[in-house]
Amino acid sequence: MPAENNTGGNKLPEIDRLVHEPARYNIMALLYVVTRAEFLFVQNQTHLTPGNLSSHVSKLESAGYVDIQKQFVGKLPKTFLSLTQRGREAFEDYRNRMKELFTTPLNVQTDPDTE
Repeated sequence: MPAENNTGGNKLPEIDRLVHEPARYNIMALLYVVTRAEFLFVQNQTHLTPGNLSSHVSKLESAGYVDIQKQFVGKLPKTFLSLTQRGREAFEDYRNRMKELFTTPLNVQTDPDTE
């Protein structure tokens, strides 16, 4: 019989699955420490392909976490990314919930028949 975990009333913190995905977490972590970043810089730092980065950024933009600004620098088109206030709050909340998950002991009880 498999052991059943009983958290004794302690509940695992809910985490934002949109931020939890590794590529999106890396994008948000990078944008959290800068005011804004050029798309190519984010691509180089995260080692994502342009299409993959674009897909993840679009999901973050749809959630209101990332702002995308397209502009010309000289005669070259550039795409700049930045976290919105909502994105900053979501990232901070995610970090706090993960800290809570790793630092708060759960009152876990296992089935004594399996020990």
